[in-house]
Amino acid sequence: MATGGLLRQHDFRHLWAADVISKLGAGISHLAIPLLALSALDASVFELSLLRVGQMLAFLVLGLQVGAWCDRLRVRPLLIAADIGRGVALMSIPLAAVLGILTLWQLYAVVLVTGTLTVLFDIGHQSYLPRLVAREDLVEGNTKLQVNVSVAAIAAPTLGGYLVQLCTAPFAILVDGLSYLWSAAWLRTIRATERAPDRAGRRPMRHDIADGFRFLVGHPILRIIAAQSATAVLCQSMLTAIVLDFLTRDVGLSPGAIGLLASVGLTGALLSAFTTRPLVARFGSARTLWSTALIGGAAFLLFPLTSPGWGLGYYAIATFVSSFGIVCLNIIVVSFQQAVCPRHLMGRVNATMKFLVWGAIPIGSLLGGVLATWIGTRDAMWFAAAGVFLAAFWLVLSPLRGMRDLPTT
Repeated sequence: MATGGLLRQHDFRHLWAADVISKLGAGISHLAIPLLALSALDASVFELSLLRVGQMLAFLVLGLQVGAWCDRLRVRPLLIAADIGRGVALMSIPLAAVLGILTLWQLYAVVLVTGTLTVLFDIGHQSYLPRLVAREDLVEGNTKLQVNVSVAAIAAPTLGGYLVQLCTAPFAILVDGLSYLWSAAWLRTIRATERAPDRAGRRPMRHDIADGFRFLVGHPILRIIAAQSATAVLCQSMLTAIVLDFLTRDVGLSPGAIGLLASVGLTGALLSAFTTRPLVARFGSARTLWSTALIGGAAFLLFPLTSPGWGLGYYAIATFVSSFGIVCLNIIVVSFQQAVCPRHLMGRVNATMKFLVWGAIPIGSLLGGVLATWIGTRDAMWFAAAGVFLAAFWLVLSPLRGMRDLPTT
């Protein structure tokens, strides 16, 4: 396909624009909300981990049901409603801060609401792409959407850190709220008419959910990928839930320095978005999958070595390599999943994968907070990093190691 590819298509371009705007805003709040809890409400490491639990709890509680809904309904109206709802919820935080009535409980409520709507958006978004582009364009579409993740991962921490430092955390969260409203406006301008799924012969929702679960668990490759992903994400979320407290209280960094450090490391995510397709073409999707999981998992072992001064280099290298691996894995896995999944099961299989993988995040976040309170933050990070590394062996010791490419038939 020529340079520009799908971005020359009006509808994909507007889906892409909505995605990059909302992801950039979300990255700002991902840093600003816990920093607000730390600075204004003096939250403990365990209370910070509960914010992460609230953000992701809905994937564990509602993930399977949302997948079934996405296979029964038009998805674009759900995406627009989710964006508007998230924007309104987030803008309540700066309003409460101005009025002097902000509490930690309000932050928990907001992250729970926005997390629930994010489940709706993320599962719907992944199910909507195959309805908007041709099957042969899925890898390109997913790659371009992963570029958005990478750009946001690089720009959002620096932007969010300096917005918090210079303009306060509530202002940074207001920017995120407005970004969701702008995303909704882009989604409304998509011209393609989305065909409503057939309502004839519908069964109870539990049967639909079971079909998606049965397909994923019964697929010999997808179930191995799900096991590796769920294990890695469980341990990653343990580390993610406590790393901000570690960088602030143990290493002594300012919000701006934390954002800049994260952005320097996350250039790996941007590099991965542009190099995954050539890597897959050169080495094969199966080889790239397991080797990237192994190398990226090993990089997590550098996080606990972070210290003031030159020791910050460990964090930057770990973030660079692990971000490269995560984005590469996402592109390969999502494209493979969309290629092998029947169209009528797409939403349910997407939801089942997210339930198994992202549903591990609130559990891991809670475990991270408990472990850091019990044995200390740095030791808890060592435990989590070792778990991410060992998770790669689900793939390394599987039949994938003897394949060049993932079978799509």
